[in-house]
Amino acid sequence: MNEATRTAFLMKLKPGKAEEYKRRHDEIWPELKDLLKKNGVFDYSIFLDEETNTLFAVQKNSGGAGSQDLGSNPLVKKWWDYMADIMETNPDNSPVSIPLKEVFYLP
Repeated sequence: MNEATRTAFLMKLKPGKAEEYKRRHDEIWPELKDLLKKNGVFDYSIFLDEETNTLFAVQKNSGGAGSQDLGSNPLVKKWWDYMADIMETNPDNSPVSIPLKEVFYLP
């Protein structure tokens, strides 16, 4: 396995949608989970700042690209369409995602 890279990014929920966001991720489609894993995405967590509705995502990847790089996959596009009503999105329904620069890491 290649050395894993870590990526982190921010996304934004629409007000009042935190419970629905959690419910949908608790029931994440098995085929989407498999796609992420097959593309090297693992150890993936999303945290919510309830005061600002900001989501903080962090993931490891052994394939050289993260979940946000799978946008050409029809399954990912379907997921984005499914989530578009509860998140801030771009015109193609991809979540507005702000990459974060790592400034500290304690292995």
